[in-house]
Amino acid sequence: MAGHDLTTPEGRKRAARAFMWGDHGFLRLAFTNAHWIGPDMVRTNQPWPFQLRRWRDLGIRTVINLRGGFDSAYYAVEKAACEELGLTLIDAPLGSREAPSAARVLRAREIFQTIEYPALMHCKSGADRAGLMAVLYRHFHLGEPISVAMKELGLRTLHMRQGKTGVLDFVFDRYVKDVEPSGISFLDWVQSPDYDPDALKAEFQSSWLGTLLTEKLLRRE
Repeated sequence: MAGHDLTTPEGRKRAARAFMWGDHGFLRLAFTNAHWIGPDMVRTNQPWPFQLRRWRDLGIRTVINLRGGFDSAYYAVEKAACEELGLTLIDAPLGSREAPSAARVLRAREIFQTIEYPALMHCKSGADRAGLMAVLYRHFHLGEPISVAMKELGLRTLHMRQGKTGVLDFVFDRYVKDVEPSGISFLDWVQSPDYDPDALKAEFQSSWLGTLLTEKLLRRE
């Protein structure tokens, strides 16, 4: 983790400053966008170490990180906190402006089948990638149909389908409308030649207002 050496007091201070300001951590000191989505899973925005401690004390055993940037301050701080708290940290990066690949869907299912629960999953804002993973959790782990599970993508958690992040809704809408009635499972669909993530992304059209909000004003990751 170049540039974020947490073995010295000064290094920890630099990482904390980068986390606070560069990663907009100050916005998440009080607002966690946390929602229990099942008996053993909570979704949140990027947690601070003190928030991870609280979640650990409430029983959380596994933390699923849906972000990239493994040389960033946020990751250095989170990894060190999980090690100190005895939490298992699992990295499963997703994109918020693209249809998920079959490999990422399969990875999500594997995670839900093998992790120690209760668990917490997060992206940066807790809105888009956490929403995508929440749909997959409810589908694979709770057994809900996609048409029900996809309610995890909504304004309740600050997700906006009108912006570029709406491509996530578009994928599930396409499955529910065109594929699910034929009896083909979501997992079989994403592994079939009929599922083309690039084509779905190209076909999706965001609104200018939604794009303005997600890309310029909210500056979603």
